[in-house]
Amino acid sequence: MILPTKRLPADRALLAIGADVLLLLSRPQTVSKLWDDIRRVRGARANANPLSFDWFVLALALLFTVGAIELMDGRVRRTRA
Repeated sequence: MILPTKRLPADRALLAIGADVLLLLSRPQTVSKLWDDIRRVRGARANANPLSFDWFVLALALLFTVGAIELMDGRVRRTRA
């Protein structure tokens, strides 16, 4: 689930989705704006697997758990590392 496996393609792994999220967070965004952007970016890729909102939220939870993002004033933003 977090890492790709034999049955889970690399673009569906939470780390890959999290990487896409971090690339889109050049400035703080609301969760709904971030969801729209990630669907647009992943939809433009050839042979991309569909992404459900559940997997998106799990990727956000993973990023929050490892301290890569935070929620401030209703917007998701990268933490300063």
